Amino acid sequence: MEAWIGGERLHLGAEAEVISGSWYGRSAIMKKRRPRGWRHPDLDRSLTRKRMNNEVKLTIWLARRGAPVPAIWDVDIEESTIIMEKIQGKPLIEILHSKEHDEELLIKVGKSIRELHRNAVNHGDLSTNNILITDQRESVLIDLGLATREYELEGFGIDLHVLHEILRASHPDIKKAMDLVLKGYLALDIELGDPEPAPGGLPPNAEDVVKRLEQIMKRVRYHGG
Repeated sequence: MEAWIGGERLHLGAEAEVISGSWYGRSAIMKKRRPRGWRHPDLDRSLTRKRMNNEVKLTIWLARRGAPVPAIWDVDIEESTIIMEKIQGKPLIEILHSKEHDEELLIKVGKSIRELHRNAVNHGDLSTNNILITDQRESVLIDLGLATREYELEGFGIDLHVLHEILRASHPDIKKAMDLVLKGYLALDIELGDPEPAPGGLPPNAEDVVKRLEQIMKRVRYHGG
């Protein structure tokens, strides 16, 4: 059996191409990073290798800890490809535009984000395109190419602020969307207690992160954002 059988292109972005297919008969996607023509080839290869290693390492580590991320099945650094399970569902942006959401769904989104943060991982690109809602109405976070290890309040607060700004700009008709996300974010710590130490330090608790988010929002308003 051929390992990878490619299908249709799902997405073509500035950083990567995403192709649907199968891996040993299982539904999968291939993410292939694209060369950036404006960068020196040696620098581009170096940055691509670094980002891929980072994405793969953090995604695998999170998956082993039960966090809501896709499983990675194969990596080829030389070809700049990652093959991972295909999550059956829709991006949150589509769910919100088609009014298929409810309060419970947005609370689940908040809990999924908090799961990453409890493991000292900052997503780095927390948009409604990078949050998938499965057919079972669960929230899964994808595309960790910009993810980082994080232990400071500011980084986690900025992660949440990115999503807040996207919800405000792209979905202004959905009232209290971010409030519901934060409700779920806080609820996970209530259910599980404070986070445990992760490699390198202790992630801050949810309440402190939300307080820092509020400070960031005040700073942005003060500076005319």
